[in-house]
Amino acid sequence: MRIRRKLLLAAATSLAVAGLAVPAAQPAFAASLTEVTSFGDNPGGMRMHIYVPDARPAAPAIVVAMHGCGGSGPGFYSGSEFAALADRYGFLVIYPSATQQAGFGNCFDTWSDAAKRRGGGSDPVSIVSMVSYAERQYGGDPNRVYATGSSSGGMMTNEMLALYPDVFRAGAAFMGVPFNCFAGAADYPPGTSKCTGGSMNRTPQQWGDAVRQAYPGYAGPRPRIQLWHGTADTLVPYSLLQEEIEQWTDVFGVSQTPTSSDTPQSGWNRRRFGDSIEAYSIQGAGHSLPSSGMAAQAIAFFGLTGGTTTPPTTPPTTPPTTPPASGGCRVTAAVNAWNTGLTENLTITSTAAVNGWSLAFTLPAGQTITSGWNATYSPSTGQVTARNASYNGAIPAGGSVTVGFQATHTGNSAAAGAFTLNGSTCTTA
Repeated sequence: MRIRRKLLLAAATSLAVAGLAVPAAQPAFAASLTEVTSFGDNPGGMRMHIYVPDARPAAPAIVVAMHGCGGSGPGFYSGSEFAALADRYGFLVIYPSATQQAGFGNCFDTWSDAAKRRGGGSDPVSIVSMVSYAERQYGGDPNRVYATGSSSGGMMTNEMLALYPDVFRAGAAFMGVPFNCFAGAADYPPGTSKCTGGSMNRTPQQWGDAVRQAYPGYAGPRPRIQLWHGTADTLVPYSLLQEEIEQWTDVFGVSQTPTSSDTPQSGWNRRRFGDSIEAYSIQGAGHSLPSSGMAAQAIAFFGLTGGTTTPPTTPPTTPPTTPPASGGCRVTAAVNAWNTGLTENLTITSTAAVNGWSLAFTLPAGQTITSGWNATYSPSTGQVTARNASYNGAIPAGGSVTVGFQATHTGNSAAAGAFTLNGSTCTTA
């Protein structure tokens, strides 16, 4: 596989990254996101941001919210609904920023040997240090710590629950993979990965043993887990949801036959396995979770919706589209190609604030989009228009948003071109 530029898998928060009534614009929080530059042991070389709501109990719960590849903590903060929910229910939100590469950029390390062992090093140890900091500095409740994330962050959610069952009470993984799915860094990139290649199939016992071996001798309670996946996801195939179910049902010692199933919302098919596992199949969704309302469902699963502190400010659900200043947009394309496939990330930067956006561009001949993240794409060939997701429609002045897609090609794996943002021509970098 020839990596022509660093691939940014799926951002934000991608991707996936986001979810109750924080549609396309970020609410006006009274509190603000704060970076912590010295939080403790940090073998992963990560950055830490934390959101501390003004109204909170003396011992608030802690939610660790993790972005997708190519994203960042601040990007997941602005592109998801967790901060708005923190204002409503009074919990702290830690937003880690990954710096590992593995052929991409800013992905959480779920592939290295160090990351697969409790206390082994890398990103998991850094994240636990962030949790300990929040407990010391803000009185966070060590008995109410939760993990969630999208794509790479969903993968790390499974990782943290496997490695640190005594730290986390529950987790919600969006578009993740089972713990110990990746054989190493070389197995991580799409197109070459056995984990995400669409044919991964281990026995429940093998998956369960991987979790048990991560913390040998642990006999305490295991964190509850909520799993989310789109049925049309091809980047992290929907079939991996079943592998996650097999892993955690084996860990909990419960049947793979659901104890109940329902449809909490149109297109959301939920299966419950005992009292500790929920699995959501989102009909027709690609690599684009969480979408609106899903973060709230995760927070309810954590048990954090028992009382309201300060209601959040809710922006309009359909904000007007505003064009960037003339000549005020730039698009950076990052392509990763292999035999007849490729993934491409597009980072859109606007000099002026934009509220609702559409990015038109031209695909090279022979390329056909098969799935995408952080935007909807139509049509799949030729002149394509990408439109913002529910969680990333607002681009602040000087800010950026990253979207991407997977495509097939017939030999021409060049980047897309001729970009216009809300009708204004963009430069390329």
